[in-house]
Amino acid sequence: MSTRPPLHLLCVVAARPNLMKMAPILAALARQAPSLRITLLDTGQHYDPAMSGQVFTALGMRAPDISLDVGSGSHAQQTAEIMRRYEPVHLALQPRLDAVMVVGDVNSTLACALVAAKLGTPVLHVEAGLRSGDRSMPEEINRLLTDQLSELLFTSEAGARANLLREGIAPERIHFVGNVMIDSLRQQLPRAAPPGATLLDYGHACPPAYGLLTLHRPSNVDDGGRLASLLQAMAELSGELPLLFPIHPRTLAMLRKTGLEQLFEQHAIVPLPPLGYLEMLGLMQGARLVLTDSGGIQEETTALGVPCLTLRDNTERPVTVDEGTNTVAGTEPETIMALARAILQSDGQPGGKRGRIPEYWDGHAADRIAAITVQWLQQCRGT
Repeated sequence: MSTRPPLHLLCVVAARPNLMKMAPILAALARQAPSLRITLLDTGQHYDPAMSGQVFTALGMRAPDISLDVGSGSHAQQTAEIMRRYEPVHLALQPRLDAVMVVGDVNSTLACALVAAKLGTPVLHVEAGLRSGDRSMPEEINRLLTDQLSELLFTSEAGARANLLREGIAPERIHFVGNVMIDSLRQQLPRAAPPGATLLDYGHACPPAYGLLTLHRPSNVDDGGRLASLLQAMAELSGELPLLFPIHPRTLAMLRKTGLEQLFEQHAIVPLPPLGYLEMLGLMQGARLVLTDSGGIQEETTALGVPCLTLRDNTERPVTVDEGTNTVAGTEPETIMALARAILQSDGQPGGKRGRIPEYWDGHAADRIAAITVQWLQQCRGT
C-alpha cells in the first residue's frame, strides 16, 4: 500500500522585510503541521549581506534551502532574471509541490507568482490588498498582479478586503489575519539593541533625543535634485533634533555621485551603515521622531507608538495614518518641517500622534496564516 507524500509548501523570500514576515510564519507552520515539508527559497534580490544576511541571524531563521543569487538590476531585468532562474527550480519540485507562498510586494513576489501560476501551482499571498493608488510605484504593480494570481490572499488590515473585492477577487479567497511583521517585532523587541550601544559600535555618542531617518525609494534617491531637497530639509531639522541616518546602498551611491555626503560634516546628521534588524528596532523604539519612505517602518512605528513622517505623497498602509502614529508628509521641505516641528513642540513625550494598535496587530497573525494554510492544503489534497 503506497504512502502519500507529505504536504509540500515552497516559501519565497527576497528582501529584508520579507524575512521579518516569513520568520514567524515558518515557526507557526512547524507548530501547526510538523509533517509539512517546507522548502525555503531566497531569490537574493537584496544581495548585500548587511541588508538580508544579518536578518536571518537576528530572527533565528534557518538558511534557505535554495538561493538564486539574482542581485540587482532594473525592474524588468531583475524580474526577468528571477523568473529565468526560478522556473527550473519550480519544475524540479513540482511533482510533489502543493503551493507557493510569497510575501509583500517586491519584484521577487511577482516573478515567482507568475512562474508558479503559469505552471499550475497555487499561489498564497501574505500582505495582500494593500494599495497606494499610485501606479508609478513598481511595488503597486507587483501588488495588483500578485493578488490577481493568488488563490489565498492574507490581508494585514481590514481595509484591504474592500480593495480586493473591488478588483474582482472572490470573497472566500480573502482572509483577514493581521500584520505578521508585528509578530516579529513583538517577539524580538526584548532583544533590541540599546541605541547607545549601537552608536558606540560605530564611533558615535548617542544624543539624549534624536530622530531616525531612512531613505531608499527610487523616487526619492535616484533623482539627485529630489534627494538634495530632502537632505536640505533634514539638515535644517537636525539643528533642532539630531538625526541618525542608516544609509541604504542605493542611497549611498547617489550621495557619493552628487557630493551630498558633505552635509553630514556640516550638520547634526549621523551617517550609519545598513544596520541589523535588532539595531534598527532599538533605534526606532528610542526615537523621538522617525522620518522614512519605507512601508515596513510605517507599520513598526505604529506598533511602537513612535511618531512617523512618511516622506512620500501616498501610502499603501492607510491604517498607519487612520489609526496609527504615521502622517504622510510628502516631499516638500516646508511641509516636512512644519509637521516635524509640530511633533517636537507638542506637550508630553514622545509627542505627535499617539495612535492606537490596529486590529489583529497582536503578535498572532502567523498562527492564523498557518491554520488557514494547512487546512486549505489538506482540503485540496483531500486528506
